[in-house]
Amino acid sequence: MDEFKRSEKFPIIVVLENIRSAYNVGSVFRTSDAFLIEAIYIIGYSAKPPHKEIKKTALGAEETVSWKYFKTSIEAITDLKAGGYNVYAVEQADGSTHLQQANYAGNKVAIVFGNEVTGVEQETIHACDGCIEIPQFGMKHSLNIATAVGVVLWELIRRKI
Repeated sequence: MDEFKRSEKFPIIVVLENIRSAYNVGSVFRTSDAFLIEAIYIIGYSAKPPHKEIKKTALGAEETVSWKYFKTSIEAITDLKAGGYNVYAVEQADGSTHLQQANYAGNKVAIVFGNEVTGVEQETIHACDGCIEIPQFGMKHSLNIATAVGVVLWELIRRKI
């Protein structure tokens, strides 16, 4: 496990803003491990390790993926931008770009995923470098956050491999 933690990761950080379900947080850890993501930033009232529901869905990935906690998204975004990351919110918003058409300028990317019901907070969207959305064709126009993270990370990784 220590060797894995030291291995080179893709310069992508997943930001989880006020995620209600610890099971969703655990699923994001597991997906982030699968795609060799650099880290997860956990914001606000989102559950953070150690937590039994995260452990149940992460299947140990909470031990292999680095993570940091921030009280607010603005604190996290400030940290990310200071580190040279371009930050994008995943949200259906005016002016958003479809995931497959987005130009992820630079090598380091952070992707913000919002609350399961209310999405990414407006203040957070304004602090980001842009908004991307996953094209959807059904009635709901909504994906579970764990599914959305998988779709977005695959698109980012697909472009890097």
